[in-house]
Amino acid sequence: MDKFTKLTGVAAPMPLVNIDTDMIIPKQFLKTIKRSGLGVNLFDEMRYDRQGNEIPDFVLNKPQYRNAEILVAGDNFGCGSSREHAPWAIKDFGIRCVIAPSFADIFYNNCFKNGILPIVLPQEDVDKLMDDAERGANAILTVDLENQTISGPDGGEIKFEVDAFKKHCLLEGLDDIGLTMEKVASIDSYEARASIERPWV
Repeated sequence: MDKFTKLTGVAAPMPLVNIDTDMIIPKQFLKTIKRSGLGVNLFDEMRYDRQGNEIPDFVLNKPQYRNAEILVAGDNFGCGSSREHAPWAIKDFGIRCVIAPSFADIFYNNCFKNGILPIVLPQEDVDKLMDDAERGANAILTVDLENQTISGPDGGEIKFEVDAFKKHCLLEGLDDIGLTMEKVASIDSYEARASIERPWV
C-alpha cells in the first residue's frame, strides 16, 4: 500500500449528503476482485448519460477537476452497503483524501485499509474547504497527515483528528497484510517451534 504523508492537490467540491456506496460504484461493476480499473466507473451514474457520454456539469468531468486528488463532500459519505469496491474506485481515480462532516463506519475504516485518508471535520470547517474547492484549478489544498493539518490556497490552516494507529498505518503504508508481515519473524519462530512440539499436525 502506498504511504500517505503529505498531499497537495486539487480539491473537488461535492456538496451532497448521504452519498452511498452504490452512487460511488454501482452494483454492476462489483464483479471484479481487482483493485484497479474501477476509477473510470467512479460515480458512474452521475458522470455518464445512458449512452455512455460524459455529463459536462458533473464536477469530476469538468476540466479543472479531472485530476482532483481530494474530495470535499457532505454528511454521511459512504453510507449504504459495505462494498470495498467503493474505496477501490476512489483510489483508482486518483483521490487520496475525502473530507466530510461524517462517514459511514465501514466505509471509513475501509479507506484506511486502502491508502485513503478520510477526514472528519465540523460542518463549518467543511463549508470553508468547500468554498476553497469551488475555485476550480486554483482549489489547491495541502493535507499534512504527520502534523494533522489542512492548508488552503489563502494560507489558512485547519487541524483534524485521526486515530493514532490508523495514522501510523497510513504513514507507513501498512494494510492488514503489511501489519501481519511486520510480525513475520515471530510467526516463523512459532511455526518452527510448533512443528517440533507437534510434528503430527
